[in-house]
Amino acid sequence: MTPRLELDRILRGCADDSFDDGLLIETELVPVAGVGATVKPAVYDGGRYQRDRRWASPEDAVPQDVIVIDNVPSQANRLEEQLRRERERCGLPELVLDLSLMAWMPAHLPRELSSYHWPHRNADAYLRDSETDEGRFDKTELGREILGATPWAAGPLVAWFPQSLLFGFWQSHLGKKRQQTKHARSWVSEIVGWQPAAHDTKALGLKGDPLNLSVEESAIFDPNDQAGWRLGDKAGKGEEKKKLSELGHGQVPFMRDDETAPAGVSFRKITQRTSLSFAQLRRVSLGNAVPQADAATRALVAVLGLHAHAMAFGRGFALRSGAELRPERVSVTWLSADGDVSVELGGAQHTRDLVKTAKAAAHDASVPLDGWDREPLVLRANESLRNAVTSTWPNLDE
Repeated sequence: MTPRLELDRILRGCADDSFDDGLLIETELVPVAGVGATVKPAVYDGGRYQRDRRWASPEDAVPQDVIVIDNVPSQANRLEEQLRRERERCGLPELVLDLSLMAWMPAHLPRELSSYHWPHRNADAYLRDSETDEGRFDKTELGREILGATPWAAGPLVAWFPQSLLFGFWQSHLGKKRQQTKHARSWVSEIVGWQPAAHDTKALGLKGDPLNLSVEESAIFDPNDQAGWRLGDKAGKGEEKKKLSELGHGQVPFMRDDETAPAGVSFRKITQRTSLSFAQLRRVSLGNAVPQADAATRALVAVLGLHAHAMAFGRGFALRSGAELRPERVSVTWLSADGDVSVELGGAQHTRDLVKTAKAAAHDASVPLDGWDREPLVLRANESLRNAVTSTWPNLDE
């Protein structure tokens, strides 16, 4: 019987004297629409997919064509979103940048930004450009601790940004003469489509219009507020002139390459490969020369990744429009110098319980958990950031 992954094994694997190498999760995925149905990979600048050639096994005579459906940074973002959703259940730390006073912003923009959404995590410009009642956050005691934290003195990060110790960070937004700390990710995940049936598929179509308005009519409008457009031939100051079709009217076929978007692709198989490196995780330390506390810190970070993975990918999931996948077969391997061993993750409830037991073990080992099991720490945008938001999204009602 395959053993279920428990905290004791993870603590041993994260210890300084461990020769365990990590954890490998391999998943075969199928489209929700069925095997062979098209899946939309991520699209990059110029309407391109991330193409590659890779070896599927050592026995292959030649590498195979692949398209990366979801790459490593994108997978990390999805896992961070799952951690945000689990914040209350697991008592996870969170900082929130409150933007509610800028009520004029368009409705599609968030009124608050979670620390699980900041692109650079603890090294993000939104954190640098925040303030509290005490003034600039980077001048407060907590701000100096977080912005100055390192993997070898990781107390402020495990207390407030454990996701940074899992997915990595680069403190590159403070200036040339200030902290430039880098920490590589220990959790790596990627979804790949093998042997694509096509590489350059295009989605052809026709934008319909029930009234079939003339697309040749000229429209004059304010580029910041197209709702006030008018028909005409001459644009005034600050106005633009374009065809009516460019304001959303008329029946317009998508025919040229620059008009058509890449379409979904049919793959022979789709896989997700996820790895957790204990070698990288063992770089994390509280800097207090207490091995038990360091192992408890690393184990807590590791189980956050396991739980986020179970919640994000342990059931059917949607990456984007046209990319809905479900797991068909999963194997989990504990990697060790003494021999690899198959283990079971045990499902989302088990990984949630792992987070709770790892948190208790960290507490018993005197790991700093200041941000855990409390309400989010709320920050405000400083004046410079408020001005940048207003410049980008002006109040058009004034």
